[in-house]
Amino acid sequence: MKVVVVTGLSGAGKSQAIKCLEDMGYYCVDNMPPALFKNFLELSEGAAELEKVAMVIDVRGGQFFDDACETITQLRKSENDLKLIYLEASTDVLVRRFNETRRSHPLSESGNPKKGIEKEIELLADMRKMADIIIDTSRMKAYRLKAEIKEFIEGTSSADTFTINITSFGFKYGIPQEADFVFDVRFIPNPYYVPSLKKLTGNNKKIRDYVLKFEETQVFIERLGQMINDMIPCYMREGKYHLNLAFGCTGGQHRSVTLAIAFADKFKKEGHRVTLTHRELG
Repeated sequence: MKVVVVTGLSGAGKSQAIKCLEDMGYYCVDNMPPALFKNFLELSEGAAELEKVAMVIDVRGGQFFDDACETITQLRKSENDLKLIYLEASTDVLVRRFNETRRSHPLSESGNPKKGIEKEIELLADMRKMADIIIDTSRMKAYRLKAEIKEFIEGTSSADTFTINITSFGFKYGIPQEADFVFDVRFIPNPYYVPSLKKLTGNNKKIRDYVLKFEETQVFIERLGQMINDMIPCYMREGKYHLNLAFGCTGGQHRSVTLAIAFADKFKKEGHRVTLTHRELG
């Protein structure tokens, strides 16, 4: 029997994950006490139509959640094919989601979701270490989360599922909070001061030709690209399946957009999965 356990931070997308698994033909159970997992699976084995089962566990279970790690360990010793999916997102994103939906965090006694999130991260630390895949949904649309889960469940390799998320932005509007690495490309000559280029953006070939013609730009692309490629296997070894890169210039219109496009094209040609977002271009 194929068994998938979904866990992670409240507000990180477990509801979307379980909908995806239902669409894939899994019989899904939400918030079952971990101590009942074994009994439930034994009952399921007697039903011919139940070949795939998915269960969601999280801190809503209260004291029942205390047995979660031990239960997962025991189930992995059985003959069942068990996969553990852990969903998370940055604290700022989770706070915003709770504020937008006007829901209370299950561990927030004061009504402040941030305190509840911090406590939940601590409680789930051991479960996170046991996960087969960790998915950060901070900047992920529902369709992308479903695709990540489907690709993982269907057995694609970690190299196939690793995603490089690239964002361009303007420093004057703040640094993207979800970024793992922020690269300042303001050392490159600014096309803003060229009258014929000022009103264009990095989506225009004239801007890209201007920014990319400088030797320092080419050296930057070559050396940073090599560094990122050297790091990716290390991240995968630690159970990380995505890398968020942010390229910033003053206003997020010219240089950052050009470099974001250049790196997206470079990594795609090298066989990586890539997403590209230009924050200041809407």
